[in-house]
Amino acid sequence: MERNPGENRLPSLTPTRLDPETHPPTRPLMVYDGDCGFCRLWIQRWRFLTGNRVDYRPYQESAALYPEIPLDRFQASVHLIEPDGGVFAGARAVFRGLALRRGLGWLPRAYDLVPGLSFAAEKAYAFVAAHRGWFSKAGSCGLTQADEPPLYRISRWFFVKMLALAFLAAFLSLSSQVESLIGSSGILPASNFMAEVHRQAGSSAWLELPTLCWLNDSDLFLRFLCGAGAVLSIILFIDLAPALCLFLLWLFYLSLVKVGQDFLNFQWDILLLEAGLLAFMASPLALKPGSTAKNEPPRLLLFLFQWLLFRLIFCAGVVKLSSGDPAWRGLTALCFHYHTQPLPTPLAWFMDHLPALFQRLSCLFMFFTELAVPFAIWGPRRFKPFAFAFWVALQILIALTGNYCFFNWVSMGLGLFFLEDAAWPGFIRRLFYPAPSADLQPRGGNWPRWIQSVYLALVLILSSMQIVFSFKASIAWPAPLGALYNAAAPFESVNGYGLFAVMTTKRPEIVLEGSDDGKNWKPYVFKYKPGDPQTPPHWSAPFQPRLDWQMWFAALGTYQENPWFLSLAAALLRGNSVVLKLLGSNPFPASPPRFLRARLYEYRFTTGEEKAQTGAWWAREEKGLYCPVLSLR
Repeated sequence: MERNPGENRLPSLTPTRLDPETHPPTRPLMVYDGDCGFCRLWIQRWRFLTGNRVDYRPYQESAALYPEIPLDRFQASVHLIEPDGGVFAGARAVFRGLALRRGLGWLPRAYDLVPGLSFAAEKAYAFVAAHRGWFSKAGSCGLTQADEPPLYRISRWFFVKMLALAFLAAFLSLSSQVESLIGSSGILPASNFMAEVHRQAGSSAWLELPTLCWLNDSDLFLRFLCGAGAVLSIILFIDLAPALCLFLLWLFYLSLVKVGQDFLNFQWDILLLEAGLLAFMASPLALKPGSTAKNEPPRLLLFLFQWLLFRLIFCAGVVKLSSGDPAWRGLTALCFHYHTQPLPTPLAWFMDHLPALFQRLSCLFMFFTELAVPFAIWGPRRFKPFAFAFWVALQILIALTGNYCFFNWVSMGLGLFFLEDAAWPGFIRRLFYPAPSADLQPRGGNWPRWIQSVYLALVLILSSMQIVFSFKASIAWPAPLGALYNAAAPFESVNGYGLFAVMTTKRPEIVLEGSDDGKNWKPYVFKYKPGDPQTPPHWSAPFQPRLDWQMWFAALGTYQENPWFLSLAAALLRGNSVVLKLLGSNPFPASPPRFLRARLYEYRFTTGEEKAQTGAWWAREEKGLYCPVLSLR
């Protein structure tokens, strides 16, 4: 594009005023260069933001109506002509024009009062105006945003649906295990844990352990929290009273997580809590169905969705490298991952046997997705669908080869915030945007802006500290920040992420066996974790067998480091029927055994030849006893 006369410098931008006899416009009029593609791009965006509060016309059609304004000024910058005759140009015109959008009325005051802002804004405007041709070409290459501001109404609607299903899976999964894990007769009774917290913390125990179980810690109440959570998840799915449902879902799940001890201490639990609280803050404060589909998420909180997505992806790559683990740095981690992960699926056996070169290339793909792709969240619009595809592909591969309950589901749901509404198929967009875009302004019913701002500030401060921790950096934080971090930590709603920072290269497994005489031993069979080498890996997601998961962690350490293991052993020696429900079968149905032992094996997937000969999925080698032989006496 050829540069217009006057593009090299801006003429005086001092506000002027039209003569009333020239008939100023009846509402604010933004005049721009209609021959400039870059100008048209941004005018289209501003038109969307301000709707019918501002008119927009090219100077080629309007200059003759306002002879008081020299033509070279119209050619050099945009002009805002107000109904009272006031004329403003350059950055000041942009600030005053955008101030007519609800929520941006503070812009002109900031322009006038913030030291240096007006100078910096006008210098930046002058630079862009002088290089409009380059910026216009950059826009055609995808280096600047498209002609409408990004909208995420569709993505947020689908995300809330997926979040509702994740909550449903979490509550239903826990409902069948909660009594066995943390009930009064469970492995780690919640009531005992709470009594110990109260003994140590006294009257501030509820701040150390924020849970509704302080009101009632009975088995019935634990079941109520699970059942009510499942019902609320269904109500949220049909989009009835979304804010209320999300708050109660967060509160009920937090209450269970805080008393769940080792059994509810997983990254997907805290991810569900953080995503749930953020969705609550960003949901319309309405009761009738359909409000989520009709309401654009607030911009401040939309940024937090993207920030959470960025942290989830980026920190997953950072912790792998900052740990110094040679398997990750040498790109050999996936040569071990498929058979050493907690609960592999049958497909993991096949992935484990792919060539080492494929595993290294897969590792490179993973690092690219985790370390480069997240920056596309705030990058050019046309790159975002590709970033979404990379992230979803990685999550699908993880879900196909390992049982990570609802983690992949929530992760893919957050990945929807890569996608602006313009990226969705036309038939879906028409369901949400039946009218012209200029008429689709964000609806009201959200939290006041000052509450959104406070929440934004808190999340940014706390999550930035978490990112610093992921880099293994040692910083002496100011005392107020440390106090803020410690006060927020019990609520598990601003967290650090990063699975498998160190890759396990071997798979130890604990096999529990009971005996009546100390000579003849019978194994306890778990529902999902590896045991009999002939039994193939199971599919369990989105259900999470939490005891099976903890057995994987226990095998990586010692029984002294896992006190809950001795509680499990005592329950089996007593024939505790509540705890026995967690297992696949009980080899002592008539009466419990007198002795219990835990044998430690090293498991690996069989080779193709071994599987063809024996039909076994696993090969194992005994390593000795995990702990001494146990008995109640």
